[in-house]
Amino acid sequence: MVYKVIGLMSGSSLDGLDIAFVQLDEVRGQWSYEILHAECMPYTAEWAQQLQNASKLSVPEYLRLHTAYGRYTGELVNQFIQDKSIEHQVHFIASHGHTVLHEPAQHTTAQIGCGATIAAVTGLPVINDLRALDVALGGQGAPIVPIGDKLLFGQYDYWLNIGGIANITVPHNDGLLAYDLCAANQVLNTLAGKAGKHMDTNGGMAAEGKLLQDVLASLSSQEYYQRTAPKSLSNETAMSLVSPSLLEVAYEVPDALHTAVQHIADEVSKAVQLYPALSKEQPTLLITGGGAFNGFLVQRITEALLPLNVSVHIPDETTIKYKEALVMALIGTLRWREETNVMSGVTGASRDSIGGALWMGHSYNG
Repeated sequence: MVYKVIGLMSGSSLDGLDIAFVQLDEVRGQWSYEILHAECMPYTAEWAQQLQNASKLSVPEYLRLHTAYGRYTGELVNQFIQDKSIEHQVHFIASHGHTVLHEPAQHTTAQIGCGATIAAVTGLPVINDLRALDVALGGQGAPIVPIGDKLLFGQYDYWLNIGGIANITVPHNDGLLAYDLCAANQVLNTLAGKAGKHMDTNGGMAAEGKLLQDVLASLSSQEYYQRTAPKSLSNETAMSLVSPSLLEVAYEVPDALHTAVQHIADEVSKAVQLYPALSKEQPTLLITGGGAFNGFLVQRITEALLPLNVSVHIPDETTIKYKEALVMALIGTLRWREETNVMSGVTGASRDSIGGALWMGHSYNG
């Protein structure tokens, strides 16, 4: 079977809406993919601020923003379809939305961006609310990308995504386990902002800094890092792990960045040590997400994994940027097929699930 799907992803870095138009092919249970067109549609400053502050809104304000962001998302998709001249080629849309609240201990997660509104604006079927069922079943609801790691990138042994939050998928009991590691790009970008920069390009400032040993020890001693997986982080909790020890003290920015980078590399190394890949002499780790463009961060991770005989692989630029949107398209396709798209062994839920709400954007009348 062949599916042509638009996958949508909005991450904690708030740089924009990732849109990927992909072709997914399934032959006797084996999946392959091609990213046909992809683009990050940048958020305006107003939208970035609204999304960042969404968790502070009253219920009526939140619901209005939920539908307004759905309409905005639909309009961006329409623009993308027109720009790429792919009218009448899209089978359906799979939208992650933008996470506003994530409290799996309370069986609660919320991704803003009304699926019904996206369907109404685009006239296409829309699958959204991809995490809710897993959370209702007692799971972490995150990460949900490992189904894509298994079906689309199965040649690797570890899969690391470095976005606003770094998360990793590891081998475990003849299956997979995945969890959020620590704050990543959101803390690096926040620190770069103190130097008047949007980001630390290629990790240049971090490379010039020195390691703050006491701060690194304080970061690593946080209670979250002592918990066993599965576990996940909200944006707010992730940032709280580096504040006040790193963010609220007037360190030199390069030193703070250097220390934050080393912290991420150390957490990756700990994960690999905890979950060794026993089947290969030299396992491989795939890195995607914006952090894969940070040369100094990739260098530190590579060095941290050398003693463990794990090699690092960086894919092509399009896969780096749009892997999550690609996997959202896959998760939506599995929902369309009514097949498992969230694995309980990864999230800790009571069972596997077929997550996602389906909204038909077109009419069958006439």
